[in-house]
Amino acid sequence: MEIKIISAKAHNFKAHRDLTVEFGDTTQITGDNGSGKSTTLELPSWTLYGTDTMGGKLDPTPTNYEYDHVLSETLLDIDGKQVLLGRGIEKGKATYYINEVPSKYGDFDEIVKSLFDKDLFLSLYNPSYFFTLHKDDQRDLLLRYVTPISNKEVFTEMSRTSPDEKAKDIKLNPQAAKLSELVKKHTLQQLGEIHKKNKNDKDTAYKRAQGRTEALVDQLSKLPPAPDDIEAVKAEDAALLEQIKALAAQTDLAGETNRKRTVLSSNIESLQRQIAQAKDRYMKVYNEPIEEHCPTCKRELDKASIDAVTASKETRKDELRADHQKLINERKELEVQLAAIEPVDVSEQISQMRALEVKRDATAEAVGGYKARQGMQADIDKARADEAETLASRNDSIFVLDAIKAFEAKEAELQAAKVQSLFTTLSISLFKEQKNGERKPDFVIEMDGKAYPLLSLSESVRAGLELREVLSEQSGVIAPVAVDNSESVFKIKQPSGQLILVKAVEDAPLEIKQMGGNAE
Repeated sequence: MEIKIISAKAHNFKAHRDLTVEFGDTTQITGDNGSGKSTTLELPSWTLYGTDTMGGKLDPTPTNYEYDHVLSETLLDIDGKQVLLGRGIEKGKATYYINEVPSKYGDFDEIVKSLFDKDLFLSLYNPSYFFTLHKDDQRDLLLRYVTPISNKEVFTEMSRTSPDEKAKDIKLNPQAAKLSELVKKHTLQQLGEIHKKNKNDKDTAYKRAQGRTEALVDQLSKLPPAPDDIEAVKAEDAALLEQIKALAAQTDLAGETNRKRTVLSSNIESLQRQIAQAKDRYMKVYNEPIEEHCPTCKRELDKASIDAVTASKETRKDELRADHQKLINERKELEVQLAAIEPVDVSEQISQMRALEVKRDATAEAVGGYKARQGMQADIDKARADEAETLASRNDSIFVLDAIKAFEAKEAELQAAKVQSLFTTLSISLFKEQKNGERKPDFVIEMDGKAYPLLSLSESVRAGLELREVLSEQSGVIAPVAVDNSESVFKIKQPSGQLILVKAVEDAPLEIKQMGGNAE
């Protein structure tokens, strides 16, 4: 993009009641101090941004004469297309014009912003403006127009083993190879955030994993020691168990026989009680007297009645005798059954079984302890595997974070070298080394080892011109450049774009003229 200032007009702008300036490829403005030379340079900046050439606030209203309104107009040529912009003050209010048409501020501001970036234009127009910016803004403005170093180039240079090694022959080192794969999915910033979090998480998780492993190992140490030959112990335990089962089977069989005898004896005793009760019932009826008088009316019974009572008593006696005999028969039958079952003595088997069980307690405890140790050891193995996995993840994140640091350091080195290569007399520092070895973004400009604020007027002008040429070339924007106090500089190389030279001439009126040829 090429920007030219065709002309600028002023009406009641500071000391200028009415002024028209035509600009050429080189325009020289001369005059004594206070003649309005610098004010002429402020016409384009105030028209566009309402500021002076340093970007500061500017009140252009006259102070030494009466005026009706203030107006500044600038005719620009942008790549062959002209636009006339105006800014004024009427009755204390700002006014705006686009091609002489009164416009709203929003429309005017939108037009200006669409033409070019404010900081870039003012830096190109007035090289001193760049140095009024904060160093972070200076850095951002310069790097904004410098092609960034590609990841591929950084990976290659990270892996370089000798200055003479050709790029195509360089094999990526582990850090570069790792990052080259990871950046396919995430940006370096995202990778940094991911692995910082993972490292912090795994630091905590690793401590927990170590604690769990130590606790399990401590528990294992408290278990009984494993037998020298666990298989022999298992075989002995199994043999003891079989012997105990065989004895238990015998005692169970004997127990069934004895239980049958116990049941029969219990039933016999129950029948014996029932027989006694049946006998009591019989004897009670047997001993009943035969009454000869009616128990109610006391009248004497006749023979037929007495015979009936006697017959009833005999009948009940016969029934009770039969019940008594039936119970006796049942008891005899059970006694026969009981006599047929011989009691079994299993006290010896029980004694043997108890002895075997005591012996097996030791083998079972040994086998159980061995199984517990096996289970505990499995838990320890898993805990150690988890611990190793956590440590590996933590170390991987540390590796990635270190790789990112190495990448950023090499990128900074390459970026600084690339930026420095753009300059001939200026030294540019983009980073500041921290006490911890890390680099922090910075921006320092020096000429001959002197920082910009320490440069003489002539040196600061030359430094500004060199820097604005780099900005112009890198941004692809060609714009006018104004050099105030040009009398302090012996030689000025013809810059890209229009050149406006402002020179103080004692006792001379304001004079503006276009010049041809190189200003050098």
